[in-house]
Amino acid sequence: MDEQLRILKKFFGYDTFRPLQAEVIRRTVEKRDSLVLMPTGGGKSICYQLPAIYLPGTAIVVSPLIALMKDQVEGLIANGVPAAALNSTMSDEDRWQIKQRCLQGRMKLLYMSPEGLTGELDRLLPRMNISLIAVDEAHCISQWGHDFRPEYAQLSVLKERFADVPVIALTATADKITRHDIVKQLNLHEPEIFISSFDRPNLSLAVRRGLELKDKIAEIVRFIHRRRGQSGIIYCRKRSDTEKVADVLMRRYNISAVAYHAGLLPGVRERAQNDFINDRVDVVCATIAFGMGIDKSNIRWVIHYNMPGSIENYYQEIGRAGRDGVASDTVLFYSLGDLVLLRRFAEESGQVSVNMEKLYRMQRYCETDLCRRRILLSYFGEEAPNDCGNCDVCRNPPQRFDGSILVQKALSAVLRTEERIGLRMLIDILRGSGRMEVQQLNYHLLKTYGAGRDLPYQVWKEYIYQMLQLGFVEIDYLNSQVLKVTPLGRKVLFGETKAILTLYKEPVEAATTGRGRRSTRPASGAGRAASTEGAAHDDALMSALRLLRKQLAQQEKMPAYIIFSDASLQDMVLRKPMTREAFAAIKGVGDTKLEKYGMLFINLIRSVLNERG
Repeated sequence: MDEQLRILKKFFGYDTFRPLQAEVIRRTVEKRDSLVLMPTGGGKSICYQLPAIYLPGTAIVVSPLIALMKDQVEGLIANGVPAAALNSTMSDEDRWQIKQRCLQGRMKLLYMSPEGLTGELDRLLPRMNISLIAVDEAHCISQWGHDFRPEYAQLSVLKERFADVPVIALTATADKITRHDIVKQLNLHEPEIFISSFDRPNLSLAVRRGLELKDKIAEIVRFIHRRRGQSGIIYCRKRSDTEKVADVLMRRYNISAVAYHAGLLPGVRERAQNDFINDRVDVVCATIAFGMGIDKSNIRWVIHYNMPGSIENYYQEIGRAGRDGVASDTVLFYSLGDLVLLRRFAEESGQVSVNMEKLYRMQRYCETDLCRRRILLSYFGEEAPNDCGNCDVCRNPPQRFDGSILVQKALSAVLRTEERIGLRMLIDILRGSGRMEVQQLNYHLLKTYGAGRDLPYQVWKEYIYQMLQLGFVEIDYLNSQVLKVTPLGRKVLFGETKAILTLYKEPVEAATTGRGRRSTRPASGAGRAASTEGAAHDDALMSALRLLRKQLAQQEKMPAYIIFSDASLQDMVLRKPMTREAFAAIKGVGDTKLEKYGMLFINLIRSVLNERG
């Protein structure tokens, strides 16, 4: 293990392993199979990259997307590790040269697609000295997984053809049935299953319910303006929404944004991804086709424009923020419209019961008034002993009140319309709306018309969501999604039981500190002045470091985060290294980066500090 720690520092710039990394590496070095579940940003790559460097021969890495291979290879080369990818876009000459280097033992890692690998099963691979086989994004092999890809099914022959080569399967999310299927489909031999903590404490979690389109856009704009210059993803379910949202952000609010979806021309799609990866645009509005193909570590936030269909999808997608461990934010917008559409998709799928259960768990997550992180971790079979303090529920703890009269007004209105109305019409009746449809249906003559005009539309909407969650009303999905009063709701209506609701409060967004924690109280007096001055100096240094990183990235034609991650820059700001020895102790600084970039960054830090006096 001493030698492996030396490799960790020399090539990756870290002094210690993250949880489970050492155990996975040890098992792989012992030539035994493994299934590894680690959250995005949890250090999966090192679990196979380090043993690939340590063991004689070449590691084969199966990866689903060309862009993902490219990112991984660029990162390895920047760290001084011989690596390459074979893909269909390369010239015959380039492919031949890479194969020759593999046959000569001059390549440590070779990345291939599943199709590319099976195409070389009888040609290149038998002639190579293969040290290990890593199957990345292994959930793709399972029909129970959230991103099943038929071409992955061909990988079942690996253990038959290379019985003595250890296989390590890796994924960020897989429930029990998916884990079992991965082991079965890959024919893994007595694998050990490593399940890391799914907790990503650097990610803040927030859900916003029931906003109208214009309010949703306004909130997104406010969110982005508070994070100017930061990279972020807005996930949309529909392709048309990616283009509409990107267009609104650019034209109306001067926010640099680009759309990405599978329906775009390949060149347009590739340019959008490259612009985002290389920090030429801050925001990408994308379908879920975007994300798996990038290893960009400095994504600072993820917004879900629509609710995902499962917690697996949600967790995988928010995991693309804060891969470097630096504080990052996530927001999910949830509406009944999302729920209705996703229920229809689930009912039309080939796995109705499984998909409906996954959707129900996602719905409960969105509607909970408990710590969201605890709900999330519980889904993956992990217990959290305490509330996280970094989700919207923890930041804005619920206050409960007896809402029986309020609920009775709503339920009475539903019954007086003979249960023929949906959520919007119910609120219009309660608030005494003058909308033409209300008048045409004579709902303005109901006794409950205007009975709740003291509450704003959004507040009523929140309370009706709570009534749904508590089981006082339900949605008739087979009948135009109208509201129906349940037997429990009738008990509230007739005073047989109370309705305890959570008091509506405007959401509170916590301020983020530079070290990935959330500030909970302001400084006072001279302390506040000193901390403000220090923060201003640190901000100036961080800006200078980022600019140097960007210039180097443009010069070397690679993404800035491959030069150094945001976490490395933050460590430079904290430690302010003035010597090579001090710079070598910075997170992510291995031997190659120390030699290549060390003095450039040291001289910049000296210059900024000297200017400060």
